[in-house]
Amino acid sequence: MFNTYNPRAASAYQRINVETSMHTIDQHQLVSLLYDGVLGSVALARGAMERGDVLGKCNAIGKAIRIIEEGLSTALDRDDGGDLAQNLGALYDYSLRRLITANVRNDPSILLEVQQLFEPLAQGWNEMKKNGVLSTSEPSGSARSGKQEA
Repeated sequence: MFNTYNPRAASAYQRINVETSMHTIDQHQLVSLLYDGVLGSVALARGAMERGDVLGKCNAIGKAIRIIEEGLSTALDRDDGGDLAQNLGALYDYSLRRLITANVRNDPSILLEVQQLFEPLAQGWNEMKKNGVLSTSEPSGSARSGKQEA
């Protein structure tokens, strides 16, 4: 009646759960999840580096890069977001370069640098929601396609 554990099936359920969540969470939560994803991937990469796990390191760094490129950077509205969007864009670009350098040089101190850049961003982003800085209406500087970050 019941089959043994199937990792492919579990992966499919997890993917469906993530896709469903993406449609039901607000834009602020989405950016928060992206920041958490970057921080988690950087932490995984640091651990993999310390263990000498080259494949794990490359996968974790690649995931962090994809989150920054495909999630955070594309969400920026560089036209209407003003200096904040430009500065975040520059920080994201710098972080991407540092992640690539960390991967090539196998240098955990560079990963720590990226982590230390993203931690205050994530904390500040979460504090905005807690302190009621965000309104229920669409703020100025909203991002394209309904996304919002800066």
